[in-house]
Amino acid sequence: MSNCPSYPIQKWCHAATGPPSRPVLAGHLQREAVPGGNAPPGPTASAYIHAKVSGNGTKELQQSAVTIPTSPGFSLGTAEYVVTVGVGTPAVSQVMSIDTGSDVSWVQCAPCPARSCYSQKDKLFDPAKSATYAAFSCGSAQCAQLGGEGNGCLNSQCQYFVTYGDGSATTGTYGSDTLSLTSSDVVKSFQFGCSHRAAGFVDQVDGLMGLGGDAESLVSHTATTYGKAFSYCLPRPSTSAGFLTLGAAGGAAGFAHTPMARSRNAPTFYGVFLQAITVAGTRLDVPASVFSAGSIVDSGTVITRLPPTAYRALRAAFRKEMKAYPSAAPAANLLDTCFNFNGFSTITVPKIALTFSRGAVMDLDISGILYGGCLAFLPTGTDGDTGILGNVQQRTFEVLYDINSGSVGFRPGAC
Repeated sequence: MSNCPSYPIQKWCHAATGPPSRPVLAGHLQREAVPGGNAPPGPTASAYIHAKVSGNGTKELQQSAVTIPTSPGFSLGTAEYVVTVGVGTPAVSQVMSIDTGSDVSWVQCAPCPARSCYSQKDKLFDPAKSATYAAFSCGSAQCAQLGGEGNGCLNSQCQYFVTYGDGSATTGTYGSDTLSLTSSDVVKSFQFGCSHRAAGFVDQVDGLMGLGGDAESLVSHTATTYGKAFSYCLPRPSTSAGFLTLGAAGGAAGFAHTPMARSRNAPTFYGVFLQAITVAGTRLDVPASVFSAGSIVDSGTVITRLPPTAYRALRAAFRKEMKAYPSAAPAANLLDTCFNFNGFSTITVPKIALTFSRGAVMDLDISGILYGGCLAFLPTGTDGDTGILGNVQQRTFEVLYDINSGSVGFRPGAC
């Protein structure tokens, strides 16, 4: 417990903790995912999403639920969040990042020619050693379902190719196997890519779990078992007690709900409409029309992107409230509002709240405001670009995706 000075109700007192070093921070910021494990820094990510959303570029029965732990991926070189699951028979442990901004799940697989796969935490999954693995044929419905992420045929087996906003990519064979979420919760015929070539990945995660809204995602695959509602809580970096729940209760208490926006051109994405931003109890003078392009909620993107007009107003208000602390050099040439907290045992950070349509409010946790000693927001390219609600700002909230009812919910203090 720290000895905090008295402070206004709209501010928090927070014991200073050691932020990530600048080289590590730079790596994390470069490894953002849109629509999968990665996204380009700065405005390119949101421009990519905006192009998809704008078109440039059976009844479900919820029967049960399953919850598995989530944890920060810093020890594996990523600022995304990960789950540990079993793939194959017998089950082989695989650590996968969770991504609501993409659909195709994949793990690296043997055989993988030298330099074709990146170094990862666990041994490569070997489909030849699994009694339940099967590659999809080129004429299968599952192969056709890949659409633009299909990559033709090799040895009569369906091939996939997924490329991400920063140029990283994965390609290989598309097939199915048993997915063990827990010892008693098993998904048969889990569809995923067996990656035999990957480029541009700098972490040690074994693969990626696609939780997007299109047909290839785990959410769609399991809808008849768990229904089309899921939630997660992404914990602070100092803890590891988060969770991912498939079959989340859409009507659960304690959530602030906002309508979910979907696009026929880009069914992967779950959209929301930001209406206002408040800093230290004062609403920023930013017209709601600035946010008219909407934002996607993306667990695979680290830092939230705002329209430039909103970002500049937020930055100015935040700097004013943080004038007691000396400024520091920008982090990774991206985050431009950074502070030097050396010599301070506690820091007082202004509260930031995001208000969405129908009045849903996210009062951000302290870990969702500062990242490595910097204001954890970035601007999009233009005010007309689609924004992103990144995973840093989602920390400690249970974020509920209730697809059937068309809403996104936020419950504070869930982990």
